[in-house]
Amino acid sequence: MDFEFLVNRTDAAFNLCTVSLNEYDVTKAVTSYILCIFVAALVVLTMCGNLLVIMSIIYFKQLHTPTNYLVLSLAVSDLLVGAVVLPFGTILFLNPCFPLQDILCKIRGGFDVMLCTASILNLCFISVDRYYAVCQPLKYKTKINLHYIIIMILVTWTVSLVNAISVILRAQSQKTCPLFQNSNSTIMGAFLAFYIPVIIMFYIYMKIFLVALKQARSIQNTKSGATASKMERKATKTLAIVMGVFLICWMPFFLSITISSLNYSLIPIAVIETFKWFGWSNSMFNPFIYAFFYSWYRSAFRMILTRKIFQGDFSDRDGIHVYM
Repeated sequence: MDFEFLVNRTDAAFNLCTVSLNEYDVTKAVTSYILCIFVAALVVLTMCGNLLVIMSIIYFKQLHTPTNYLVLSLAVSDLLVGAVVLPFGTILFLNPCFPLQDILCKIRGGFDVMLCTASILNLCFISVDRYYAVCQPLKYKTKINLHYIIIMILVTWTVSLVNAISVILRAQSQKTCPLFQNSNSTIMGAFLAFYIPVIIMFYIYMKIFLVALKQARSIQNTKSGATASKMERKATKTLAIVMGVFLICWMPFFLSITISSLNYSLIPIAVIETFKWFGWSNSMFNPFIYAFFYSWYRSAFRMILTRKIFQGDFSDRDGIHVYM
């Protein structure tokens, strides 16, 4: 997520643009090549991985579940990070003299805010879904149905879009690029957009963990009941790992901007930018987590990559199991 620091990017860009081309090439060539290779690999892996998730959920009816619809929404936000935010971020880094830098920076900042907000809200709603699935399984189908899932997804993207527009308008009024924010606005934005949702998710998953632990210690009356309970716990564990990876990737950035808002000179801008790239890389990890923990996702990915889905209709509920 982008925030505004009070950094005079215009002066910085002007100073860089007044450096001779040869000097700029010498100092930036190696970094530029390495960054281009890194970003290209990151973009390809992010887009391909999330496209596999999106195609799998849309095509295979077995994956048409409330949880997977929220995963689909999360995959869409991750896909857009790879398709829009990463390329624009690279252009801004490698071309400080780009003639449309201000416009491009605002577009990048708007998408960044929107997609990061969407990711956090998707993870919040996924934790709610897991809470009912594990802690209140008898109420799950009535509380979490297609109608409520659609509302969750609409709320996620509406709030994300409004948040992005507000950031762009604020940056436009201040004639700045929405890179970071200053002091009070940064701390407030970080708490509303990151810290508070994370605390809520942590609380919900702790409750789920305690209930799942209690269920594991009790003897299930039927084999089917034990199997269903095991599947729900496994799904919850996997999605909790998704949230954990998200925290590992984004926590350094939010901590750094919070600390820098209190003491601007404490953390260099280059370090914060590095943390930002680390946060963006989170969009690449989720498909690999699904493939590692879910056999049906592995099977779906394999069928898509080998183009087996074009050799017949495998979209029914048993299609994936046939191929496993």
